[in-house]
Amino acid sequence: MDKEMLRGHRERLRKRFINTGIDSLHDYEMVELLLTFVIPRRDVKPLAKELLLRFRSLSGILDASVGDLQSVPGVGENTAAMLHFIRPLCGAYLAEKMLDVDVITSPQSVRDYARMSMAGLPEEAFMVIYLNIKNHVVEHEIIIRGTVDQSAVYPRNIVKNTLRHNASGLVLVHNHPSGICDPSQDDIRLTDAIKAAANTINVKVIDHIIVGRGGYFSFVENGLLSR
Repeated sequence: MDKEMLRGHRERLRKRFINTGIDSLHDYEMVELLLTFVIPRRDVKPLAKELLLRFRSLSGILDASVGDLQSVPGVGENTAAMLHFIRPLCGAYLAEKMLDVDVITSPQSVRDYARMSMAGLPEEAFMVIYLNIKNHVVEHEIIIRGTVDQSAVYPRNIVKNTLRHNASGLVLVHNHPSGICDPSQDDIRLTDAIKAAANTINVKVIDHIIVGRGGYFSFVENGLLSR
């Protein structure tokens, strides 16, 4: 593709996105448009398709490490860094959006943030989201990475952090790297232990959300917090 054709193709792609939105683009075109901002003088459509082939999906590309991205011929350090940056950037955006809402009346904001920030992690992680009396988020933190079970997540430490943040409610979040979001018996026992510990300081566990590539599982939606 010569320079004029390449310039015209890129301009049409950008205008299509600006005028009709992201839903008008195929997955490879979304990746292609991203690549145009860091690779200025090359037809990047073949590279976009190669990335999708290698990592199987758009989310697979955004979850990939910088090293894995650079293993694809044609992907340099700047390109890999930009692609790897997209997911945490979106996570920061959703975290800010989550701060402004009552998570009881707008639970989807928490679920969106949980899925964006944790679903693609290669190892298990456990996050606690702390809420004030108006059910607004005051803080969120990943308290452990690795095997998530009752021997690793100490309910008394969650209580200590809850008091430190002066929180009135908790949302628990962890991920299943396998992609299967159904809770294990260990997940249920851990949730019960945290609920019992939180009850000693009159703090309520609002939900426990398990996220994976395939979606999420909410303990509240499935009646597991009302037992």
